[in-house]
Amino acid sequence: MPLLTILDETASGSILHRLELEIDQEMLTVGELIARRVHDEVAAYNARQTGTFQGLVQPTESERVLNGYRLRPSQLIDAEQQVYRALEAFQQNSFFVLINDRQAESLDEEVWLGEGATASFLKLTPLVGG
Repeated sequence: MPLLTILDETASGSILHRLELEIDQEMLTVGELIARRVHDEVAAYNARQTGTFQGLVQPTESERVLNGYRLRPSQLIDAEQQVYRALEAFQQNSFFVLINDRQAESLDEEVWLGEGATASFLKLTPLVGG
């Protein structure tokens, strides 16, 4: 099964977080890719339930900390709610997705994720005072 490298990057190109995701299909929609990524990171956090959650979007009732989000002890994250929040954030341009260095335009866009493919997620930070 091919591994997809996923990078969380800043606008200047600095890598904040790197993960690898097993993909069993070469073609997926952007929405399916986001959902798989979110499900994977939520499952990993829920299995360990310690430390910070380094996810694509902030879970409800969490506190933002350096390099992630802190939740109350023994609090599980709802994967479906996180997927919904992530898809909504993409549609509101809270982050961009670059697949093989090409920007994804919509959730329904099909992208190639075969061997050697990369996906970069660029989170945008709102301007203060605007």
